[in-house]
Amino acid sequence: MNRPIVTSLIALATAAASWQLALTTVSARSGIAATQSETPQRTNDGHPDFHGYWTNDTFTPLERAPELAGKEFFTEAEAAAEFKKRQDRYLAQPKNDVHYDDAIWQNETYDKEPNRRTSLIFDPPNGRVPPLTAEGARRLAARVKAQEAGPADGAEIRSLAERCISWGNVGPPMLPPTYNANLQILQTSNSVIIVHEMIHDVRPIRLDRPAHLPSRIRLLAGDSIGRWEGETLVVDTTNFTDKTNFRGPPRSTRQDIYASDALHVVERFTPIDANRITYQFTVDDPTTWTSKWSGEIPLRRFEGPLFEYACHEGNYGLPGILRGARALEK
Repeated sequence: MNRPIVTSLIALATAAASWQLALTTVSARSGIAATQSETPQRTNDGHPDFHGYWTNDTFTPLERAPELAGKEFFTEAEAAAEFKKRQDRYLAQPKNDVHYDDAIWQNETYDKEPNRRTSLIFDPPNGRVPPLTAEGARRLAARVKAQEAGPADGAEIRSLAERCISWGNVGPPMLPPTYNANLQILQTSNSVIIVHEMIHDVRPIRLDRPAHLPSRIRLLAGDSIGRWEGETLVVDTTNFTDKTNFRGPPRSTRQDIYASDALHVVERFTPIDANRITYQFTVDDPTTWTSKWSGEIPLRRFEGPLFEYACHEGNYGLPGILRGARALEK
């Protein structure tokens, strides 16, 4: 068994012990475990200082499982059992068949967040993304039809992740990717910059601009402007394109689900202590979903650094798909 896998298994065992300890101090509101840590550092202008490396990696799924309907939080015993079930699933993998994104990249340098939430989404109360509107369903059906008709007609028909453009982790909202759920925050008096490890997206948040860019200017991650409300950094984002990816490709369609250019996202970054931030978001797109939806993800500090993710260098799948389709056509 090689060193990364051994390290990963040790990390999983350590995580199990720290989970049990953390569960004794979980807040009733968020389910995020409190820690005995120093108070948040402050910038020269008196605001919380978010400088540093953070991860939003978590076991908690975006949507609540149907069998947990109406249950926002696990009990301590249920949470421990859920964690053990996931841990056992990883440890049960044959030593020569450990998938790198589960056992090495995710657990090599940090443990997953001890969190008693049953889903990241807390509103609607069922913990699930609201149904699509008629317009949203029509757009999704059109995308599915286009891919089924010519799944390899050109690169543009493939997902943003397959094309090394975006995994959807930048958002906003910042939903953790499958692995490399790491980011760096840089902060000045007039801006906050978030650098993501996955595909190296860099997202600027302006603190000195009261209004958004003109509506004719559209960005994949939108136009973000921020303001301070006490200890909380509130970020308002509009001016998206119609290609912002939120949910992954669903297995039934292998299609990304996109919002529309009417999308509006509000995020709130609130420090718990020097090493933890509560990140909350509300997504509003009346042309895509029948109601707003909100979620919460814990951010926790780690030592860093971020590592290179050379997506295009290793992206042999996309040219292989297109080359194979051309060969079949011949």
